[in-house]
Amino acid sequence: TTLCCSLLLHLELKLVQTCIDRDLVVEPMSTTGSTQPSRPDIRSSPSASTESVRARNSGSSSRSAAPPPAAPQAGAASPLRFDAKTIHFSVNAWVLVVAGLGMLPILPKHLADRACKLSLLGTVLSSGYSLYNTYGKPRELNMAAIQGWLQSVLGAKDFIHLMFSLLLVTSQLHLKIAALPVFCWALDHVARFLRRNFSRSSFYRGYLEEPCLWVETNNTTLSLLSSNAELALGFLLIISLFSWRRNFIQTFMYWNVLKMMYRAPVTSSYHQSAWAKIGRTVNPYIDRYAPFLQTPISMVQRWWLR
Repeated sequence: TTLCCSLLLHLELKLVQTCIDRDLVVEPMSTTGSTQPSRPDIRSSPSASTESVRARNSGSSSRSAAPPPAAPQAGAASPLRFDAKTIHFSVNAWVLVVAGLGMLPILPKHLADRACKLSLLGTVLSSGYSLYNTYGKPRELNMAAIQGWLQSVLGAKDFIHLMFSLLLVTSQLHLKIAALPVFCWALDHVARFLRRNFSRSSFYRGYLEEPCLWVETNNTTLSLLSSNAELALGFLLIISLFSWRRNFIQTFMYWNVLKMMYRAPVTSSYHQSAWAKIGRTVNPYIDRYAPFLQTPISMVQRWWLR
């Protein structure tokens, strides 16, 4: 085949060189002729080897300059961290749902009473947690340090909410109206938190933006509603003194909380407006039909304003 033909051709050329033309140049025959076709595939040109070296150098330099993968993972995990504000919002959202269920008229009485108690308990936890994060705790466990700490938190909204809820959660009375102020407080806090932290969310824009905007624009109305419910609850506690579930100490302490609300800067305007409306409605009837009540009412007013 190919090797034999090459050998015959080489011999003929050698014969011509010997006998006819001595100037004829005959190349020596290679003994590895069968492997020559594969050599061009195996060998690589100098330019190709240089390009491969450059590619390897550039790849190694890009790999050495790439940032470690741990950095973006740490940055991506930071939004999942729960801070004090998020925990406070979660508790208030739970209070909002439970208080709303407790005020539903279609809910059975035992479930409604349980829901009201749970909403008051949630408000105790929420207010206490907010007070701790804002004012801390007394420096020492003695009377002077505790009195100084109480004076610093006495007019705070969270302290008023804490005292209100703490008094009613331990009461034997089951009054649905007690869940209305709690519902208003939780609704205001949840709406403000959502508008401040989720304004770019598509779900918020589609379903929650208008309700949250309504809550912020009608904040005065909600505060007046809460104040009227708190005063109505105080009068219901006075009426309960004539029942077998009466509690004189609890009623007296609750009216002290109402007195605190009347003076505290965060709630004074709403409570004073509610009391003024009650006076304009009740005083004409007292002057006409029960003038003998003016003396005890004046005594109560002196204690109230003292």
